[in-house]
Amino acid sequence: MTNESSQNPYHPDRHRKLRLAALVVSLATLTYFTAPSAGLGRKDQPARRPGGSAIPVGTAAALRGDIPVYLDGLGTVTPLQSVTVRSRVDGELVAVHFSEGQPVKKGELLAEIDPRPFQAQLAQAEGQLARDQALLENSRADLQRYQTLLQQDSIASQQVTGQAALVRQHQAAVAVDQGQIAAIKLQLSYCRITAPVSGRAGLRLVDPGNIVRANDASGLVVISQVQPIAALFSLPEDKLPAVMTQLRANPAVTTDAYDRSGSNRLAAGKLLAVDNQIDPATGTVKLKAVFPNDDGALFANQFVNVRMNLEPLRGTTIIPTGAVQRGSPGDFAYVVDAEGKVRLQTLKLGPRDGERVAVLEGLAAGEQVVVEGTDRLRDGATVQVIAADGKKEEPLVAAEPAAEDSSKPRRRRP
Repeated sequence: MTNESSQNPYHPDRHRKLRLAALVVSLATLTYFTAPSAGLGRKDQPARRPGGSAIPVGTAAALRGDIPVYLDGLGTVTPLQSVTVRSRVDGELVAVHFSEGQPVKKGELLAEIDPRPFQAQLAQAEGQLARDQALLENSRADLQRYQTLLQQDSIASQQVTGQAALVRQHQAAVAVDQGQIAAIKLQLSYCRITAPVSGRAGLRLVDPGNIVRANDASGLVVISQVQPIAALFSLPEDKLPAVMTQLRANPAVTTDAYDRSGSNRLAAGKLLAVDNQIDPATGTVKLKAVFPNDDGALFANQFVNVRMNLEPLRGTTIIPTGAVQRGSPGDFAYVVDAEGKVRLQTLKLGPRDGERVAVLEGLAAGEQVVVEGTDRLRDGATVQVIAADGKKEEPLVAAEPAAEDSSKPRRRRP
């Protein structure tokens, strides 16, 4: 029967043997790819270090030092003196002697008004004065003669009394004439318009040939004192105690004026005065700072950011502003501990200075805070510190290699 099954290809026993052989080959192939075997297939992969899944971050050390204290306020440049030059008499403007936009000095001639009407009035007043002075001299001579005759009992005393009254009347007329002459001379001097203050002249508001009047609202030109120049700015009322304490300790509080963006310093000066009341509508107090403005960088009505320098905060903990995060706990930072993990640490912040900020509570000098890669961090996460050149720094704690687990099947490359 055995020979029959081996010779007959269609015998049932032969089919069973072929199926069994195919099953054995399949199991052998599966065992070849899955079972562990030394020296066969690809090389064994090293065990993953515990720090392999660490989040790369950049850190900075908290330092102890001094940080300046600033108070910033929005301000407007204001001239110490601003005068609208107007004519004080009526007349024709015959000449202008200043250049628009150029500096002028106090007492410098700016414009002239036609003086001829006032010169004519002066001549009339001087003539009237001469006439009244002649009458006064004649009445005095008559009074002297009447007094001599009265002593000789040649005339009545009533005539002497009347002549004395006439002398006083002529004296009053002379005084009136002298006052009129003085008034006309004053008006004549007003025909020459001079600069009341030193400063920079604005644009000319009236051209020569026009009739100007003493009650013109626009005037001839505006002169603003720009050297030195002031800036008015406001601070919240809760900052006022620090300002007053600084003023009592050092009256020369320095201030800086920055442009609209706050990046370019325009001028350096000092605090001049503090207003005597707080605005109840805004809760702010006004302050005035003065700047030499030798280079003319500040203009009247210019918007500036005024920074007032107070006494610096000394011996405090300082960290980069990039390490400060804000959330529901308030201001906080991620601190890296000795085991390479981070903790969320709430902070009480102090004054800022550019890219630095003072920490009043919550952090000690020397601790490492995360400044880069904070978006993926959570409290207790494992981190890998990245140096400035992009290379990984040595781990804070050396990671031990993982023990090889022989129970897990090891795949082989087919």
